[in-house]
Amino acid sequence: MNYWTFLILSLLIFTTPIFGQTSSDELSNSEYVLEIDEHIYSISYVVNADIIAMEIDPESRSLLIGLDNTFDSQFFIGLEHELINAQNNEFIILVDGEEVDYEIISDSDSSTFEFFVPIGSEEVEIIGTNVIPEFPVGAIFGFVVMISLIMVFAKVKVPFFKS
Repeated sequence: MNYWTFLILSLLIFTTPIFGQTSSDELSNSEYVLEIDEHIYSISYVVNADIIAMEIDPESRSLLIGLDNTFDSQFFIGLEHELINAQNNEFIILVDGEEVDYEIISDSDSSTFEFFVPIGSEEVEIIGTNVIPEFPVGAIFGFVVMISLIMVFAKVKVPFFKS
């Protein structure tokens, strides 16, 4: 009798962590709100991990995603073309620096990516050909106006600092 109790108790203790993990069937659609230059983007995703942060890197033209408590799962993420885009939908997706295969579904406004993230993954990088913020048109216009004014004052030779 004591052996049966010991066996059942052992099974309950050592199998509890298996039942404590979230299976992929129990995952729900989550949303991350990313604010860039007064623009707010709602990024929907499904993954068996905690999203720590998302950030656009304009120099590498990529979206960086920080992960924690990652289990083997498929990562689904929907991104607006205004946020990140690539010519001919030829993105590069890196999981902890390693390139992974992905599937993409695109329409006129957004793209949805699906790819695998292994247990313990900490970073995902989705690289495109252009991201927000690109160099702002207002800055170019301001630069042109400033150069034009300098050229006009140099041509007219207006004495600003004569006493």
